[in-house]
Amino acid sequence: MSPSLVQAMADTIRHRGPDDEGYYVSGPIGLGFRRLSIIDLSSGHQPLSNEDGTLQIIFNGEIYNYQELRAYLLSKGHVFKTQTDTEVIVHLYEELGPECLGKLRGMFAFAIWDENAQTLFLARDRVGIKPLYYHLADEALVFASEIKAILADSSIKRGIAPEMIDRFLTFLYVPGEETLLKGIRKVPPGHYLLVRDGKVTLRQYWDLQFAHPSQNMSFKDAEADLLSLLAETVELHMIADVPVGVLLSGGVDSTGVLSFAVHGTEKKMSSFTVGFSGEEVADERPYARLAAETFGTQHHDMTISANDFAAFLPKYVWHMEEPVCEPPAIALYYVSKLARNYVKVLLSGEGGDEAFAGYSNYRNLVWLERIKRGLAPLNGALTKGLSVANWLFPVPGVAHYVSLMNDHFPDYYYSRTSNPYRYTGNRLGKLYSADFAQAIDREHTLEPVRELQAHVQGRNTLDAMLYIDTKTWLPDDLLIKADKMTMANSVELRVPLLDHRILEFAAALPSNFKLKGFTLKYILKKVLSQKIPKEIHNRKKTGFPVPYESWLRHDLKDVVWALLTDRRTVERGYFRKDAVERLLRANSNGTNYSKEIFSLLSLEIWQRTFLEREQVVL
Repeated sequence: MSPSLVQAMADTIRHRGPDDEGYYVSGPIGLGFRRLSIIDLSSGHQPLSNEDGTLQIIFNGEIYNYQELRAYLLSKGHVFKTQTDTEVIVHLYEELGPECLGKLRGMFAFAIWDENAQTLFLARDRVGIKPLYYHLADEALVFASEIKAILADSSIKRGIAPEMIDRFLTFLYVPGEETLLKGIRKVPPGHYLLVRDGKVTLRQYWDLQFAHPSQNMSFKDAEADLLSLLAETVELHMIADVPVGVLLSGGVDSTGVLSFAVHGTEKKMSSFTVGFSGEEVADERPYARLAAETFGTQHHDMTISANDFAAFLPKYVWHMEEPVCEPPAIALYYVSKLARNYVKVLLSGEGGDEAFAGYSNYRNLVWLERIKRGLAPLNGALTKGLSVANWLFPVPGVAHYVSLMNDHFPDYYYSRTSNPYRYTGNRLGKLYSADFAQAIDREHTLEPVRELQAHVQGRNTLDAMLYIDTKTWLPDDLLIKADKMTMANSVELRVPLLDHRILEFAAALPSNFKLKGFTLKYILKKVLSQKIPKEIHNRKKTGFPVPYESWLRHDLKDVVWALLTDRRTVERGYFRKDAVERLLRANSNGTNYSKEIFSLLSLEIWQRTFLEREQVVL
């Protein structure tokens, strides 16, 4: 193993750890590390070893129960040289081997080299909060927290997997283990990878179960248990030897996290939010300021414009490393850049919707399935009646659901981003050139979700959706965005509502504790109702309203047209130029194709950045 290669790989991700660097090269193994110092600032240099140096670890993340585990390991006779959570992992591995993962509470991606056994152990946290990629060649396995570190190895050829373009444009992110780059894969959440005697083994160590053992629990008892669990979890997520702040969206979840955070510390906390320039733009900042005033934080906010958005777009693609249709990620980059001036750790409310059923499509599809079961003999006539009614008195969104009356749930719940109502190839499929369309294997496109749907067959509709989203949308879209955009600014983002104990608690609850009638996220809102301002608790869910639709249609129209109709873009052979132009004109004339256009922009910038090694400027 070349020491210079290990250092070159680590240098590409300096933004993830500007505070320290370390290397271990011995025989077949090379480990490199960049450190963002959060716990035990004076020591904790990595790679870090056990007592006799036979185990070496590099670790990205936080173990929130490390003090409890440290006490257990001291009782077993282990000798510690630091106060870090990293050292807890290496000693716990000495005791338990791969079974150590069941004891860890936190977010992590780590590698342990066992010199005696000549074994490499790679592991990723249960939910996929921290990323971990690898490339397996005939004689080597190369791994890293980011793809660009793997690509620092010039022996790895940069090639696109064309079939993955269809997967991306179907889901508007890339679910599953594969990436758009041939040969580079993700270690799935809740899995570990073991390399021994030239053999590579991938194993799952955790899965989310919807067994409902709490079916007989009273709602009052469930409320009390959730309140206690939230308080404990946020307190653990506050552990740090550096300042901790909170990202505020003006919504229930982030305000709820703040309410627990301020009561768990005597230190003055900082909070941060972002708004957008332009008319008729929904502004979350008044609600975020209300939360900050209520809980006495030092609040900071900022405004980003269409020009800011466009200027960062190439860097967005570079940091994300795969095209993902997630415009709010750009806002997250800017607000974490602001936060970096004040804190090194941020808490967010990410994950509450996936754990406790907070999205409207959960409610809509659950009710659709109930209606279909109750009126099964009349579905055909009912569909015709609803179609006529919607034609006479059109209601936005109704047409989507009318078309599903005679279909089965697995046939339409493929994607919650591009089209959460029905899979018909994807809206961008009509742009494909004849050759590209013919080369696409639709079964491969849908494979990750098909496998998950088979796993949840027979489950109730809500459980099935929550499970699929936890395994796809959450790690491969939301959490990748959260990690990459904050670490781009050398800030660690923590997500208390995705602590695995909270996820397991939520999964065990009866479905009507989460979706009660038409009320989403019922138990979480009930628990937080006494802790957050009623103006925030009672407001309608808005998501994170980045006005990119207007920006793409007006402010950035010329940039969009220039890039997507450029000769190089067309000559790739994936899309027909006339079809792309029709899409752009339709969007300019009022039909909303903003997700599709943003996805096409991201894809083209990605190809120029990662395949052609070009520095794109918009």
